Amino acid sequence: LKTKQLLPQHYYDLDYDNQIIEHNKYDAKRTYKKTKGYCPAIATIGDKVVYIENRDGNANVKVDQHNTLTRTYKLLDHNNIKINRSRMDAGSYSKDIIEVVANNSKQFYIRANRSQNVAEQIKSIEQWEDIELNYKQYQVASLKFTQFFEDKNYRLVIMREKSNTQQIDAFTGDNFSYRSILTNDHKSTELEVIQYYNQRGASEKIFDVMNNDFGWSRLPCSDMHKNTVFLILTAMIKNFYNHMVAKVSKVFKDIKTTSRLKRFIFSFISVSSKWIKNSRQHKLILYTNKDYDRLNII
Repeated sequence: LKTKQLLPQHYYDLDYDNQIIEHNKYDAKRTYKKTKGYCPAIATIGDKVVYIENRDGNANVKVDQHNTLTRTYKLLDHNNIKINRSRMDAGSYSKDIIEVVANNSKQFYIRANRSQNVAEQIKSIEQWEDIELNYKQYQVASLKFTQFFEDKNYRLVIMREKSNTQQIDAFTGDNFSYRSILTNDHKSTELEVIQYYNQRGASEKIFDVMNNDFGWSRLPCSDMHKNTVFLILTAMIKNFYNHMVAKVSKVFKDIKTTSRLKRFIFSFISVSSKWIKNSRQHKLILYTNKDYDRLNII
């Protein structure tokens, strides 16, 4: 808010996910990936981290997630940040979680898990629409979602493609691979819903940035509490870095707003220099063609 990267009373799209951070500290717990570490909950708006809660590695992502999300939305609302759309993976597919998300977003998009109930509904679909997505052919359809909420007008968007094997699906009795997205968006087409959900990949890039540029892959402390402080501080630094790079890119065209930290350091900060004495004064000579005097990031 101070840097105006987010503005009060504006509506934004929120992404939520849990990230495995592998380490061998004494309090590391075994994760579902058979490694040891933490599994923090992270909420982002665009390329900005807006909320973090740390978790033990062996914590199921669904456990107490509705309270984590409640605190996330409460913090944003307290600062007059409004949420237009929320987007989450199958780790958020639970009745209590969906209720929190639906009550705090205009629209939501959550990857749905397979179930016998949904499979029975899928088998009743008589008409599928053919679409092309990323140069591949799929079939799509929509269902009224009734598994958790009989009184809610929720929509399940189904996408299927032919399986590479001839193995028959035990639920649907065919050899298609199915994916589904739960949403309350009834205006968008199936293709538009799928395309919007697939943009989660851009938000997940933040984990790569935090791991490799801001030290999450090498936690400095020995216990969870101190490492949680480290996660929060480095996320704040990352947000400030985004703000600074955006300012610099307006002056120096070779610096992009998407520049990773290492590239920014080597192309902008690391400059050959030499102190010389001239007229009884010491002067710093920079061996670069960049006009740093033009930059004002205050």
